[in-house]
Amino acid sequence: MANFSKSNVPQFSVDVYQNEFLPEGGREVSAIVTVTSTGGGTSRGAALGGHGTGTDAAVVIMVDCSGSMDYPPTKMRGARDATAAAIDALRDGTSFAVIAGTHEAKEVFPGNGGLAVAGPATRGQAKDALRRLSAGGGTAIGTWLSLADRLLASAEVSIRHGILLTDGRNEHETPEDLRAALDACASRFTCDARGVGTDWEVKEVTGIASALLGTADIVADPTGLSADFTTMMENAMGKEVADVALRLWTPVGVEIAFVKQVAPTVEDLTSRRTEVPPRAGDYPTGSWGDESRDYHVCVRVPQAQIGQEMLAARVSLIVPDPAGGTPQTLGQGLVRAVWTDDMVMSTSINPQVAHYTGQAELAQVIQQGLDARKSGDHGGATAKLGRAVQLAAASGNEDTAKLLSKVVDVVDAATGTVRLKAKVTEADEMTLETRSTKTVRVKK
Repeated sequence: MANFSKSNVPQFSVDVYQNEFLPEGGREVSAIVTVTSTGGGTSRGAALGGHGTGTDAAVVIMVDCSGSMDYPPTKMRGARDATAAAIDALRDGTSFAVIAGTHEAKEVFPGNGGLAVAGPATRGQAKDALRRLSAGGGTAIGTWLSLADRLLASAEVSIRHGILLTDGRNEHETPEDLRAALDACASRFTCDARGVGTDWEVKEVTGIASALLGTADIVADPTGLSADFTTMMENAMGKEVADVALRLWTPVGVEIAFVKQVAPTVEDLTSRRTEVPPRAGDYPTGSWGDESRDYHVCVRVPQAQIGQEMLAARVSLIVPDPAGGTPQTLGQGLVRAVWTDDMVMSTSINPQVAHYTGQAELAQVIQQGLDARKSGDHGGATAKLGRAVQLAAASGNEDTAKLLSKVVDVVDAATGTVRLKAKVTEADEMTLETRSTKTVRVKK
């Protein structure tokens, strides 16, 4: 473990958990890298949700105002109330704006092509503007994100964040248009996405959050929006360091199998690597406050003889230098490989690695099971969701187990014996799908 600190930023620590011992001929090395940030969210003098000063952040709220938001009318009312609650949670000095999203994006507040600065007066003016929001039109989320990007780019801040609410499918632009917008916005700002009601597409909303390194969730009942938006904004206000990258350096001959975030959610980062010569690559992790996350790093090393050992990888936390100089290293950990003829040592699976391998499989089999259920493959759905029940029970993932129990009748959790429920509400199925990637930490 290594710790690095600097004034005005949180302190980061990196812990590596692995079984470094390999049998003769063994090549695959897995490690769980736990990254913990402390001191964020408070160093600028504001408790979460308070109105202390914090001018190094900008937030844009994107509110779906398409015609479907009037069916039922509680959705539009809930969206207005939730946005007002989020504005109340802004710290004084934070730059912000509100966008009304339909088949086009319109500035609601401040409406001058830029951002307002949070304070008592601007909060009141923003909430006055929200009262004029009405539903009408289609849905083209890429245009909302592009406008948010332009507004956020006008702020001289390090933390840029979006909050996006939708209630329907992205029917007024092509999937390629949305993907192009996400590609353009990636690494420029982070974004939390929420679906209200049950008429939206889970994979669209989770895809937005995944691409922009944010969270995704369902708010089936519009009356729950205000509490959810307040929590999202409080979390955004707690971020202190932006653009943190997980840098993986490997020696000659070592191959990268995968790099995944595995807690608090499963997110495969392997394809997001940016090369950093020589022999290193950066994987984006977004913004950090007071929090801890786990990453699963798997590499393939060259074959070696019994008794040999090597550094398989070096993991570092990197943040760019604002002046364009050498990036700062916030923390560092080492992944090792040691070849042994001791069968007990070489076949032992590290508890953290075993746990998160199971959590990644849990997320995968839930998705596969729900897809099978939608396609009418009841046998495949039963098998996959039964395996999910078994994994959730074994790992202590009680929240996911509860969500699964609304889709299947559990006969025996330990063996994964289940029966598909004859009737499942759309909200329960969408909640399970949306939250399928949420994990639990290793039991101590």
